[in-house]
Amino acid sequence: MVTVVGVRFKKAGKIYYFDPEETGAQKSNYVIVETARGIEFGEVVVGQKQVSEYEIVAPLKKVLRVVTEEDKIRHNSNKEKEKDAFEACLEKIKDHQLEMKLIDVEYTFDNNKIIFYFTADGRVDFRELVKDLAAIFKTRIELRQIGVRDEAKMIGGIGPCGKSLCCSTWLGDFEPVSIKMAKDQSLSLNPSKISGICGRLFCCLKYEHNLYQEIVDKLPGLGSLVETADGEGIVVDTNVLLEQIKVKIKNQQDQSEEIKIYNFNQVTKIKDDSEGQQEEDLDEETVKELKLLEE
Repeated sequence: MVTVVGVRFKKAGKIYYFDPEETGAQKSNYVIVETARGIEFGEVVVGQKQVSEYEIVAPLKKVLRVVTEEDKIRHNSNKEKEKDAFEACLEKIKDHQLEMKLIDVEYTFDNNKIIFYFTADGRVDFRELVKDLAAIFKTRIELRQIGVRDEAKMIGGIGPCGKSLCCSTWLGDFEPVSIKMAKDQSLSLNPSKISGICGRLFCCLKYEHNLYQEIVDKLPGLGSLVETADGEGIVVDTNVLLEQIKVKIKNQQDQSEEIKIYNFNQVTKIKDDSEGQQEEDLDEETVKELKLLEE
């Protein structure tokens, strides 16, 4: 077992494990750590604990020290310099007429590198831009292209639910989200109703998906032939959250049909002629939009 602390460098950012050594670093401490990018300033969000060697990436980097007043002053100074660097980069992007949108700028704590984050529809030839920036700041320059989800995470905002975006407040890592999750939850497949401000599927579709999937798996699909207390019938609708099934039953005497609701454990599936949950009749353009939401 290895003693580690979990350090985060940005709000809602990914948590990385470091060796606290003899620094005594505890939860809520700000620390200076050694990373692959250089010396960084971060916050301990997971206190000292024991983990197996399989949970760490070797060699485990070290916590150099708990921050001093000088470190705090330097960190705050870097934040001010990032604002100036942002404005300078915007000017150079305009000068070179590059089709890119600058999102954020980050100085490493030791000023060994400045990282410029941007979005663009395709590849961008920014070699001349890098040369100009290096000439201005006299340090290593890195331009990093990010996706629209990362952009939303960095900028933040308010979601359709009225709350701050999950990705910018607490969601450390993005997980894959698929159209199937929306289908399993019986949501409208209207792209505008299931996508966030980033233009991709809501991250929250993932939160309850395992529960929905578990229930969907035990419900007979639409079109299935089932046995009920009132005779055989065809499943015409399902309510996943209530675990209920609507069944169309034909009266054998007068051939009339009646829709009745049963709990899933009140019916027995005889034959499954279903093709899964019923899908909306979507036009070709909507199908294309939905595929883009998953990217």
